[in-house]
Amino acid sequence: MKIEFYGVRGSMPTPGKNTVLFGGNTSCVYVELNNGDFVILDSGTGITKLNKKLNHYKETINILVTHSHWDHIQGFPYFHPIYCPSTKINIITGIMDNNDNDMILKQMSGSSHPVKYNELPSSITLNAISSPQSKFKLNDFIITTQALNHPDGGSAYCLQGDNQKIAYVTDNELIPPASAATTWDEWIKFISDADVLIHDAQYNNHDMPLKHGWGHSTYEQVMKLAIQANVKQLFFISHDPCRTDQELLAQEQSIQSKNTGITQIACAKEDSTFDLNTMSLR
Repeated sequence: MKIEFYGVRGSMPTPGKNTVLFGGNTSCVYVELNNGDFVILDSGTGITKLNKKLNHYKETINILVTHSHWDHIQGFPYFHPIYCPSTKINIITGIMDNNDNDMILKQMSGSSHPVKYNELPSSITLNAISSPQSKFKLNDFIITTQALNHPDGGSAYCLQGDNQKIAYVTDNELIPPASAATTWDEWIKFISDADVLIHDAQYNNHDMPLKHGWGHSTYEQVMKLAIQANVKQLFFISHDPCRTDQELLAQEQSIQSKNTGITQIACAKEDSTFDLNTMSLR
């Protein structure tokens, strides 16, 4: 498998001279098997970087959406394949508290967008996950889910294929102030022995306790979880929109300096690719 990061920023897009290195587009990650099967994780503004690659794609495009907060769906209206009559798109959404899994489409309604979702010429299928802990197949991927600890709910995904395992867990508060939808021990079981963990780390210790309960984790919490779960590679995602390139580099270097036993730890960068076959990041 290989992973391509197209959007790694949390909350809102952050263009500008201080975010060039890590990127300013919101959540979108592309995962591809050795046979060419792929899934798209989330539909933040980063999904528009897939326009050229997928504009004339002939098979079904599968998009897994963690939840309906704006930064995870706001790129969808500008994803070119939705305007192609021959394109089929299958959207699977995490379980939201209000059962409003159709927000990815309904954002294109009323006076909020000039083209309405019911006017789109592509064939779009929308499916919500049936239960917090689900298991299903998408082509040659085996996918399992787990409930996020996040305001309004949502779902994390584990993708298995090519005898490898990738866990995508964002946005998620590992130690929430109230009762957890998924406990620490349940997270360890869910991501156990993952070849790659991509986990939200929007905050550092200085951001707490002010932002406790806002639905995000700290670098230190995620690293501790990854060590206990025997994760091999760890990528932090959902970077705080206020975090500059220099601040992210400093945070990354601080974490990398610790003796963790994890082969590779990095803050995910937009336009970077991690190949699990060669264990190379470029």
